[in-house]
Amino acid sequence: MRGDPPQGQSAFTPHPEGFEHAGDLARFIRSQNDFCIAVAGYPEGHLEAPDRETDWARLKEKVACGADFIITQLFFDNMDFINFEKRARALGIDVPIVPGIMPVTNFSQILRFTQMCGAKIPFRMHMDLEKIQGDPDAVLDYGIEYAIAQCRELIKYGVPAIHFYTLNRSRSTKMIVQRLKPYMKKKRIKIANDPV
Repeated sequence: MRGDPPQGQSAFTPHPEGFEHAGDLARFIRSQNDFCIAVAGYPEGHLEAPDRETDWARLKEKVACGADFIITQLFFDNMDFINFEKRARALGIDVPIVPGIMPVTNFSQILRFTQMCGAKIPFRMHMDLEKIQGDPDAVLDYGIEYAIAQCRELIKYGVPAIHFYTLNRSRSTKMIVQRLKPYMKKKRIKIANDPV
């Protein structure tokens, strides 16, 4: 709904005539039009939520306001997604939940992103990437292999689709999708990407 705060600002300030929360926007869109609406979910918790219970309540409200499905923030530990999905179901959230995958293409960039959104890089992955950070091709290859393994496990788990955060760098995502095609066809998995 809003993205990151404008450059030079540390906090997001809603427009006086705008919406403060995604649920408000979802409710407005649902009342005006017949669009398919996705909302964000945070497997490791939203950075600005005071606690996990508040975060869960906001997610449930966004769905109640008209969301058709949830796309998660990026994550690198599939157990974070699995636990998130189980908790959502226990709360009565029954819309599809689509995992958001970001293939690593640059070590310093992924460090910045995870700090901005509150996601964590697993210790082993961090150590592996730290060793090869000076070799862009090695980092790209590592990111591709990691994402493929992550996606295969999620497909086996039974996710309805996979959303890729490509950041306008689709090369690695194309390679990942090519390698995943046999798994996707077998399970009828859909792939989407975010060009931003």
